[in-house]
Amino acid sequence: MRVLIAPDSFKGSLTAAGVARALAAGWRLARPVDAVVELPLADGGEGTLDAVAAAVPAAAVHRLPAVTGPDGRPVPARWLELPGLLKSPGRRALAELAESSGLPLMAAPDPLGAGTRGLGEVLAAALDAGAHAVTVGVGGSASTDGGCGALSALGAQFLDASGAALPPGGGALRRLARVRLDRLRPPPPGGVEVLADVTTPLADAPAVFGPQKGAGPAEVAILTEALARLVEVLGGAPDAAGSGAAGGTAYGLATLWGARIVPGAARIAGLVGLPAAVQAADLVLTGEGRLDATSLAGKATGHVATVAAAAGLPCLAVTGQADPAVRWPAGDVLTLVELAGSPAAAIADPARWLTAAGARLAAAQLPG
Repeated sequence: MRVLIAPDSFKGSLTAAGVARALAAGWRLARPVDAVVELPLADGGEGTLDAVAAAVPAAAVHRLPAVTGPDGRPVPARWLELPGLLKSPGRRALAELAESSGLPLMAAPDPLGAGTRGLGEVLAAALDAGAHAVTVGVGGSASTDGGCGALSALGAQFLDASGAALPPGGGALRRLARVRLDRLRPPPPGGVEVLADVTTPLADAPAVFGPQKGAGPAEVAILTEALARLVEVLGGAPDAAGSGAAGGTAYGLATLWGARIVPGAARIAGLVGLPAAVQAADLVLTGEGRLDATSLAGKATGHVATVAAAAGLPCLAVTGQADPAVRWPAGDVLTLVELAGSPAAAIADPARWLTAAGARLAAAQLPG
């Protein structure tokens, strides 16, 4: 049997490559004669740079010693240079918001004060290096600031009624009076695209994603009001699919930098060769940290299931946990919590339980 293992990362636990490696090891224990191919994936969120770098030998990694993290502390960051790829002439820069402004970088959640300035600093570095075009993966953010932090680092000024610059974070946007754009760096000549891992519009971002970032009902109400005020000042297309990605960062980059919002899972899958890999397989195995309603609405795992179904292949899934209300459309689902006995045990040693999951799923297959 030819088996394709194409997972996303288990956020805060294992990279997509680590997940694929553990699942493959377990599969080979139970069925050593199978041909197993590992294809780590991403959808614009955590692990995007690693997945693309692994699949594109020509990619060059540029490292930044320190940019502004989501809570203001310095964090290291990277961007990838992709020469002549992603349908663009010249050098394209690929940046991952989660690397500079992701939730795991926070010492403690701060839904009103967390910002995206570090992402803008990464983009500025790519422009300084001569990037012809820019692609930004925007999943996994710590903030709901509409991308204002990133745009501030690129020269935009978000001001209150007195003309003072607003402090970082989405909460401050309730006091937004005007925006100065005369110092905003222009986008690169080849354009900007945002890889969104959700289809959520801007107005829904606080309620849908705010609780993941530490927002209670009061903070969700504040952030909803703040983003509404941002739309009053900027205009744009806040109802566009995916505009609410990364706390509205997709909206901000689309409105002030002309970015196109595209499905991240499909774009990255095409770049790393998922369609061809599925066609060459007899069975597909994917996975992510938690299976929920968003998994089937723009995430990498849902895209894998769709591609496998179109090819007439079964698609098994391994997840850390699974929302029982979500029905996986393509085959069996096995959770690490089921194997380990508790969420704490699963999180403590995910590689062990992923290996066990791979072995169990392989053993359940008919000889082939």
